[in-house]
Amino acid sequence: MEEATADGIRDWYRAHRPVVDAVLIAGLSALAAWLGFGGIWSVFSTLPADVSPWWTMATALPACVLVLTKQRAPWVSLVVAAVIFAADLFTTGGIGPLVVLLDVLWTAVFVAQPRARRRILVVLVASVVVLFIVALIASQASGATAFHVALQFAAFVGTDYWWAVAVSQANELAALHRQRADEAAEAAERERIEAVLREREAMARELHDVVAGHVLAMAIRAEAALSTPPDSSGDRAALQAVRDAGLDAHGALRSMIAVLRRGGGELSPTPSLADIADLVDDARRAGLRVRATIDVEGLPSPVEQAVVRIVREGLSNCVRHASGAEVEVRVSRSGTAVRVVVDSRGGDTIAARAYAGGGWGLSMLAERVDALGGEFSAGPRGGGWRIDAVIPVEAS
Repeated sequence: MEEATADGIRDWYRAHRPVVDAVLIAGLSALAAWLGFGGIWSVFSTLPADVSPWWTMATALPACVLVLTKQRAPWVSLVVAAVIFAADLFTTGGIGPLVVLLDVLWTAVFVAQPRARRRILVVLVASVVVLFIVALIASQASGATAFHVALQFAAFVGTDYWWAVAVSQANELAALHRQRADEAAEAAERERIEAVLREREAMARELHDVVAGHVLAMAIRAEAALSTPPDSSGDRAALQAVRDAGLDAHGALRSMIAVLRRGGGELSPTPSLADIADLVDDARRAGLRVRATIDVEGLPSPVEQAVVRIVREGLSNCVRHASGAEVEVRVSRSGTAVRVVVDSRGGDTIAARAYAGGGWGLSMLAERVDALGGEFSAGPRGGGWRIDAVIPVEAS
């Protein structure tokens, strides 16, 4: 309860601080006059010694108004405060104008840029020197008295200046730390978004490379069986192929789900050149006439994976778009690179029109090959379709 009350008082004071400060300074000036206090530095006073201390209110009250204007016009308020202080110094010498001068000076230094602060410091040093000279000559004070007065004024304005600079620099440092923290948070958020996008790309590639191929093979084999006259042995072979593709798709999905749930590991086993034989068998079961020639071995893992995925995509496209086509797969060395060619000729495109895709497979292959520093092309050739990729063996 007490803490809540203290917080409420603090918030109220912050909201009404200029008015409260002005009233407090006016009250301090009135209290000093009531106690008979006047003439801070009497050596400068030009008034009779018996003047009433209440005359200090004549300069104190106008000075208090500057407390209300210091935030909106700090430089004007500082100049006017200095003029009022000088007038008070040579007349009543009250405490109010001095307090206002220090308050407005603090605000002006706090909001000023470094170059302006240096100018204020020069003016303050000059003011101390002038005050010493005036105390020594104009008021005919002794050297010790003049030095004492100048030292007091220097202590007042010097401490005020130092405090304002220290607080301003601390705020600037805090703002810099906040800015860096915000930039770090934005960078972390960008990295998080990029990581999510990379994960989505990886899952999309995996679904396309493994699951989509198996599922599409199931649909095509079923379509082929339905489009021919009933045949016991042929239908069972088609069902067997559909079953095998379904089990493969199920295994790939289980692997992906396990990785997504537990994290770590690979979404599916890393493809190798040995998988090409299985890919050719699957394509033949799907109705393609495939001839494969593999004359490479010992490839770096990234290159080997890219080769297998190119062959898989090429055969899958033939199954989808050229059912029954003749397909030739060649994987061979070409200097310091490995070349992968998938050529198809003929085939029935009518039965596979329902399974046309969006071309994502070829675009992802192009991205893979480009990332390995190779060249990729795909398009019609000699009455058929050709996929041709050249990948440097040194790629990693």
